[in-house]
Amino acid sequence: MAAEVSEAGVTVAEWRRRLAERPGDGVSLAALFAALDRLGQRGTPEEAVARSNFGEALRRQGRLAEAESHHRQALAWLPDFGGNHFNWGVTLQALGRRAEAAAAYGEAARLMPRFAPAPCNQGVLLRELGRLGEAETALRRALALDAGLAPAWLALAALDRDRGDLDRAVAGFRKLLCLRPDLAEGHANLALTLKERGQGGGSPADGADSITGFERALRIGLPDPGGALAQLVQQRRHLCRWDGLAALSDRLVALVREGRTEQAHPWIFLGEGAGPALERACAERYSAWRTRGIQPAFPRRIGRGDRLRIGYLSADFHEHATAVLIAELVERHDRSRFEIVGCSYGPDDHGPLRARLAAGFDRFIDLSHRPDEAAARAIFEAGIDILVDLKGHTQNARPGIAAHRPAPVQAQWLGYPGTVGHPAIDYVIADAVVAPADHQPFFSERIVHLPDSYQPNDRKRAIGPVPSRADCGLPDDAVVFCAFNAPYKIAPALFDRWCSLLARVPGSVLWLLAGPAEVAANLRRVAASRGIAAERLVFAPRLPGPAHLARHRLADLFLDSAPVGAHTTASDALWAGLPVLTVPGPSFAGRVAASLLRAVGLPKLAVADWDAYEETAVRLAGRPDERAALKRRLAEALPTAPLFDTDRFARSIETAYDTMWAIHAAGEAPRGFTVR
Repeated sequence: MAAEVSEAGVTVAEWRRRLAERPGDGVSLAALFAALDRLGQRGTPEEAVARSNFGEALRRQGRLAEAESHHRQALAWLPDFGGNHFNWGVTLQALGRRAEAAAAYGEAARLMPRFAPAPCNQGVLLRELGRLGEAETALRRALALDAGLAPAWLALAALDRDRGDLDRAVAGFRKLLCLRPDLAEGHANLALTLKERGQGGGSPADGADSITGFERALRIGLPDPGGALAQLVQQRRHLCRWDGLAALSDRLVALVREGRTEQAHPWIFLGEGAGPALERACAERYSAWRTRGIQPAFPRRIGRGDRLRIGYLSADFHEHATAVLIAELVERHDRSRFEIVGCSYGPDDHGPLRARLAAGFDRFIDLSHRPDEAAARAIFEAGIDILVDLKGHTQNARPGIAAHRPAPVQAQWLGYPGTVGHPAIDYVIADAVVAPADHQPFFSERIVHLPDSYQPNDRKRAIGPVPSRADCGLPDDAVVFCAFNAPYKIAPALFDRWCSLLARVPGSVLWLLAGPAEVAANLRRVAASRGIAAERLVFAPRLPGPAHLARHRLADLFLDSAPVGAHTTASDALWAGLPVLTVPGPSFAGRVAASLLRAVGLPKLAVADWDAYEETAVRLAGRPDERAALKRRLAEALPTAPLFDTDRFARSIETAYDTMWAIHAAGEAPRGFTVR
């Protein structure tokens, strides 16, 4: 019997006797399990179940490592009991190990074929992993067992949204809310789907209904309100609904500052103008949340082939601003030194830009139907040396792919104006204007400075015939201030500046890009309250690229926005010959136009502050000769300006890639550098 004595001098039999008298005694349970482990003995089936339940109690206390240990032993003692697998799945899910948790729930579902929560939880995780077909099968199995299971309805509707079937997703969320009208997550998800459908040309009511849904979700209460609050703030910006916006923005900034949200979207948060330090904090927490449980899955390598293999990773290889910017660069890379691979997880719109890109890449890998891990494996197996993420935290981004670290060197560039805040990304490709060297503390990546601007351009973009001002609803003899940024970039304080500018330049008009119908009504109402007649705001419909570029030539000056400024929109204006006026902001998102102006030879149009912005606009409005001289200077610069010299840009970014690889091959940690 001596072998059955625990370190405390109490036998296993004695611990069992004590537990028979007090079955809920956690101390005695822990002692019994420790004694059995030391002795290498298995517990009884009843003790295996008790051990699994004990692990679940530890999980609820946040003691996940201890819980995991107890679940492992419980499964070793009693592998054929579904409840143990289910509890194990709950702990794995809390640890962020979604694939393992989904497998555990699947085994629980096999062993307990009438227990609906097991396939439900499995389906929820399979959806998060991008395994949508398997997820649907599991969720429908759960609903066949329990038609009132709200989490299954929630995940099934979200799965339809993932597939792009927004009408079906809306119907699914509404069905869920008939079952559970008090479910905050249901209202938040319905609101997000309505927001996306409205932006894609859905019902005019979608935008307003999404605001109502986000507000209702926040009133009911969410575990992390930051995600819904950020979406509410952005949707109000999209519609230029500014009443109460300041208080909502203050609340969002406070959540980020106090570390009380992981789900606040970093792209939306850039619009708060809260500064680069908080923007980094927001991005890091969001990245950690989106990629929780993912560990680098592939061996690192030093060797490479004769040509350095660059993989551009994006969802936007179709008619999209990123594709417009990068198309010629893809074609102009030096194929004697580099192999260029498109890694696409977005849709094929079957348009000419998609066809051009697919032809321009040496290889084109379609990852759109592969979950993150499988997509990462395809990149790894393609032998990509440097993976360049073109999405960051923009719409439809999949940070889980790069989080698996399928390439030895990983960088982010072009799509996202800030830090992505994830340790799997080694570098951010920038320039000295958008990300000065002293901004390194605001980036988790090492900053790489290109010599001119970080932004490439396509010299092949056609500019169509120039219409008349009358064709565009513009007065023939007035100063036209153009501001073609999206409505969400128009902050109330900026619009006040524009109204002041219109008041100081009699007869001038502000030419804006049309958004939802509500935008024009809201902006005209605000303008009227500031003494500006409604007809002085002219809204331009969306047009195809050549026609859109051509109409810039009717304007006198492009006015940049803040805190998120013009990016592709600014290079569109410059390419069409329209000077841009900007104020460099404190963060990357507000400094792009200044970078472009430097690279096109008009750096003085990046002025020091908003008073100088207004005074410069007023001065130029009153001096047609000076405006004409600016346009002539821009037109003369375009053929040779670095901003539109794609070959020059290609050589610069290729030098950056060579340097990144040399640092890696030398076994050194990533470090910032400047391309000369």
